[in-house]
Amino acid sequence: MTVPAPLAVEVIVTREAEGWAGDAEWLAERAALAALAGAQYDDGPAELSVVLADDALVHRLNREYRGKDKPTNVLSFALTEAEGPDPDPAAPTLLGDVVLARETVEREAAAQGKSAADHLVHLVVHGTLHLLGYDHEEDAQAEAMERLEVTVLAGLGIADPYASDSPDGSTDPPNSPQPHTPGR
Repeated sequence: MTVPAPLAVEVIVTREAEGWAGDAEWLAERAALAALAGAQYDDGPAELSVVLADDALVHRLNREYRGKDKPTNVLSFALTEAEGPDPDPAAPTLLGDVVLARETVEREAAAQGKSAADHLVHLVVHGTLHLLGYDHEEDAQAEAMERLEVTVLAGLGIADPYASDSPDGSTDPPNSPQPHTPGR
């Protein structure tokens, strides 16, 4: 399935750690664009970044921004609600950053009996939806976000990651804090 960009959205993928699969950048970009399309993003030109990091970097960010002294699979840093000067109206909206930890992504994928590529795509979709304001703090929000994730992933040919028959029995959503959101 070809996923068109919903508007002029630039997804910048950077590899900050060794060991990611050769197609990780393409998969990350495709997943972010699919999430934007699935969420019907239409707020004009935008940019977001996906950082292919390792456990050490994500551990440091998780400790610094969430007070949790351990790595996690994905962190989302929404910039649209960050304080600062008003952006140039002609400039693209900076949505934020999605940062993934390679070792954790691979470990979780193996434990859940899925490919690391499919798990990477799921986590990028999940993180991108956080950048757009989706959350899973309350049950109704979590259900809406999960339904959208499942729909986007199905369009990419990826099975429902929340299905009750997952090998590890887990139905918990990935960890994706929004440290720039007020009140978090």
